[in-house]
Amino acid sequence: MKSAVVLLPGLNRDRDMIAALTKISGHAPVTVWQTDTEIPDVDLIAIPGGFSFGDYLRCGAIAARSPVMRAVAEKAARGVMVVGVCNGFQILVEAGLLPGALMRNASLKFVCREVKLQVVNANTAFTRGYRPNQVIRCPVAHHDGNYFADAETLARIEGEGQVVFRYAENTNPNGSINDIAGIVSAGGNVLGLMPHPENLIEAAHGGSDGRALFEGALELAA
Repeated sequence: MKSAVVLLPGLNRDRDMIAALTKISGHAPVTVWQTDTEIPDVDLIAIPGGFSFGDYLRCGAIAARSPVMRAVAEKAARGVMVVGVCNGFQILVEAGLLPGALMRNASLKFVCREVKLQVVNANTAFTRGYRPNQVIRCPVAHHDGNYFADAETLARIEGEGQVVFRYAENTNPNGSINDIAGIVSAGGNVLGLMPHPENLIEAAHGGSDGRALFEGALELAA
């Protein structure tokens, strides 16, 4: 199973993502830079968190228009699995690969803590390793994670099972509508989520609740 990690100026979770994918798959992912116009033949593309291009304009707005994201969109259209975490989620939304918008946290403050997530849809490539409605732990660290969608879009993604993670047990850290923490594309191969599963995959992290997300996708692609 081959994977790739997208590198952009200002990202600071790329090493975490590379380490997670290496430990879980046994193979180091290839890295692709913002100016790359092609991505090698891989099964999974990961866009890590951070502050791409300093979060100028809107979080992820500049990164979404970089050459590498056009290549990511082409791969996604062919069915390649793509996961965007935190800033990666913001980039996927800005690039039009996922619906909705990510706004400033309701508290207007940066939030860095652990939350609880309910697995709303366990029938995706990314959540197949979890039980339906399972509640897991996961850390968050963001300033603009308040997910919003208009009423029509919200009804569609809720009705079609595109909401895969929801903040549980009153741990919503940002005011996201319907407690939405992560969604997939209509085709099910593109996932965006604000929490950081790559930071909870082994005992050294204090738990491994995030590990199944990567294991499920990697095993499916193997």
